[in-house]
Amino acid sequence: MIKEVDQVGVMLLLQVLQLVLLLSLCELSSSSSASNYVDYQHQQNGRKSVQPTTEAISSLLLNRDNKSSIVFPIDGNVYPIGFYNVTLHVGEPSKPYFLDPDTGSDLTWLQCEPCSACTEAPHPPYKHNNDYLVPSEDPLCKSLQPPGVYKCKTPSRCDYEIKYVDGLSSRGFLVKDLFSLNFTGGKRPKPLLALGCGYHQSTPGPGPYHHHPSDGMLGLGKGKSSILSQLSEQGYVRNVVGHCFKGQGGGYLFFGDDLYNHSRQSWTRMSPKHPEHYSPGDAELIFGGRTTGIKKLRTIFDSGSSYTYLDSHAYGTLTDLVKKEASEKELTVAENDHTLSLCWEGPFESLQEASKYFKPIALSFNSTDGKDRIEYELPPDAYLILSASKNVCLGVLNGTEEGATFNIIGDISMQGKMVIFDNDNQLIGWHSDKCDPFPKSKAVSI
Repeated sequence: MIKEVDQVGVMLLLQVLQLVLLLSLCELSSSSSASNYVDYQHQQNGRKSVQPTTEAISSLLLNRDNKSSIVFPIDGNVYPIGFYNVTLHVGEPSKPYFLDPDTGSDLTWLQCEPCSACTEAPHPPYKHNNDYLVPSEDPLCKSLQPPGVYKCKTPSRCDYEIKYVDGLSSRGFLVKDLFSLNFTGGKRPKPLLALGCGYHQSTPGPGPYHHHPSDGMLGLGKGKSSILSQLSEQGYVRNVVGHCFKGQGGGYLFFGDDLYNHSRQSWTRMSPKHPEHYSPGDAELIFGGRTTGIKKLRTIFDSGSSYTYLDSHAYGTLTDLVKKEASEKELTVAENDHTLSLCWEGPFESLQEASKYFKPIALSFNSTDGKDRIEYELPPDAYLILSASKNVCLGVLNGTEEGATFNIIGDISMQGKMVIFDNDNQLIGWHSDKCDPFPKSKAVSI
């Protein structure tokens, strides 16, 4: 029996042939107009697949201004749900998967068949294409491995294992598949991207972290293996990712740089000392508009962390100040409320009501020119939650006790802000925003 022709393999072969043809044509013409992507559906042994036309390849090569962007709706909240998720459609035909957006890691992975240890998830495990594995010699594979000589037991495939600070881990191998993405301007190409097929997952143990049903992780870090880096490398978007978490839940995530006004942002440079993270460098802790004397806090932004974490010294200083302020306003510590490490008795009908008893916090960083300081402000509702008992709790935790090696600005402290990570220019920006409605592309259609 003749083996069924692989859809992805055919697509790659056609891409190579069409690229050769197109490059030959480009030598004869000094200018061309970008064409729209066209999905050509054809029947192959009873199955539908998507093949790129010459116009699609032409559009990819000639439209190199990278002015397209992608916007994803975000679901979830910091509390009580405890996480955010984004829906991605993968495969052909495409199927939906709920992924945790994580700027603190690179690899995107899905729970995958055959599962030796898979956790509770909203959808059935992803089924990969056995005929298209990422080999161990692929640069994407090498970017996931620790420094030193990487010796793979199976050269034909790239094995990975990732462990997260919260105790979650995933083990599997890399594959490639089609991603169905809605670009601004109405374009709907299906780029071929690498992702992890996670056949063995473990869940967090006791502590402030808890497992929640998820199909996998959406890695948004700076590394070569991240979906953003792959899309940028293929010329679809600029290497810029941003998000906006609404205080009451929801929001949006975006790739590309044509969805925001650059002049509205407060900008700082990414620290060259921590190139693997979205780090604005060392921070100074401000409370109620006054310095706390705590400086040189190695800080990173991490959307994979629900709460904000400070090292033990900074945490102790901050909690002493907050406790003093709360005591002066006759708030009593809620000893029996274990939602988080420190809570105060209510009852409060809303977080807005409880916030009146607390002062703002800020982290101060160098401006882009290094001559001035800019502040990342945390109003009370960006570091407090309202517990199920209607008490108010501090959403800043002791990072040293949890094994964190950096001070982490987590989801709670990114609510009500558009936060942007511009990898092309090595900048981090932010400004206050209601995160509604979704942003619209500022690019001019050709």
